[in-house]
This record gives sequence, structure tokens and C-alpha cells, in this order.
Amino acid sequence: MVSDFDRDHAPGHGPAPVPGDRFLAVLTTTDSEAAAQSLARGAVEARLAACAQISSPIASVYRWEGRVETAREWQVLLKTTAARYEALAAHIRTAHGYDTPEIIATPITHGDEEYLAWVAAEVEPSGEPGA
Repeated sequence: MVSDFDRDHAPGHGPAPVPGDRFLAVLTTTDSEAAAQSLARGAVEARLAACAQISSPIASVYRWEGRVETAREWQVLLKTTAARYEALAAHIRTAHGYDTPEIIATPITHGDEEYLAWVAAEVEPSGEPGA
């Protein structure tokens, strides 16, 4: 009899562990849907992220220059590799309208092997896997 653990962790079933911090989910926010679209499209076109999801307006509450502020923002979640993080962060800082944009990277510790292979291939600067 095969246990649930053995079935769920067999090759091709469920999320596989990812070696080290090879893949990242990078989060930023911006003040308009158009700005979010521009950040996402620019990062994907430049092969700094394989894809990006833009969340509907969110309410952000934060302290800025000594005051508590509330703003309507759009979240952009980008998937990339650790090797492309610095270039992606530089792109966000350059293309972003904020003085201090939020740029938070979270390691992807588990994920579908085929999906992560696609992410790796899409962020290769030459467009060719392993190049």
C-alpha cells in the first residue's frame, strides 16, 4: 500500500522542493493600474521576470515622513530567479514612480518542476535556456 506522503512526494506529484533560493516571488505596489501594467510588462519584456500578476486595488496603510497615510494601490507579484533579482530590483527602482518603492523578494521553496523550469527559461537574458 502506498501512503499519502509517498504518493504526494513521488516524482511528478505535487510541488517538488526547490534547491536553495533559486526562485523568487518579488512583490511591489504602485499607485495606478496603468503603472502596475507598465512595471509588469517592462519586467517580462526585459526577461527580468517570467510573469507577473496584478491584484485589484488594495488599501495600504503606512507611515511616511512622520504621518500615517492611507492609499489605494495595485500589487504586482513577479516570478524570477535569484540570479535575475538584482536586475529586476534595479528595473523596478528605475521604472517606479515612488521615491522608495516596495521591493520584497520571498524564496519559492516548493513548486511544480515544469513551471519552475519555464520560469528559468523565460528569464534567461539570451532567451535560450542554459545560455
